[in-house]
Amino acid sequence: MFTGLIQDTGRIVRTVHQGRAALMTVSTAMENPQWIRGESIAVNGVCLTLVNGAGGEFDVDISPETLRRSTLGTLSPGEAVNLERAMRLSDRLGGHLVTGHVDAVGIKTLRKDMGDSLEMEISIPEALMPLMVEKGSIAVDGVSLTVNALRKAGFTVAIIPHTMAGTTLGRAKAGRRVNIETDILGKYVYRYLAERGAGQQAVTEEFLARHGFV
Repeated sequence: MFTGLIQDTGRIVRTVHQGRAALMTVSTAMENPQWIRGESIAVNGVCLTLVNGAGGEFDVDISPETLRRSTLGTLSPGEAVNLERAMRLSDRLGGHLVTGHVDAVGIKTLRKDMGDSLEMEISIPEALMPLMVEKGSIAVDGVSLTVNALRKAGFTVAIIPHTMAGTTLGRAKAGRRVNIETDILGKYVYRYLAERGAGQQAVTEEFLARHGFV
């Protein structure tokens, strides 16, 4: 489990494809990381298992499903990536609960500079739109963000100076593909309602009372 607060922007050293899977080596400037074989680490929002680490580099396995579902298979050596090690139960939850299980790939369609900050519009698959809530949480390439507004086929987010400086999002140009993870709480609520044949109904106070939520 992660928080969406990026700890470092690393670099892809190499990706070695092994059949349908791959082994990726990533460099990082984290100080004295003391890697633990088998620990989880999020690379651009994708939860991966560390299989080897020494100093400023570590290796992670990438499964065929992860290559299909995320952007990791398209990254080239030298590209920057957002890194976050798994949270401890004693850590502050400064972002939101991020699992590192990417739902789909979105596409950055618009970037609007707003002084020191910027507004980013991202298009996503239609199937994810019911899980999106205005002012709700979203993880984009592993970064915890707030949904500013919903669009017909996507959403907008604001990128503040701190996020621009500490992540890859400030460098992303229009057309860039990004990993999207919707809020885990919304997924469970939506699935529960859908299982009861209520997935397409408006969620009102009366609706919640009728289904035992209030």
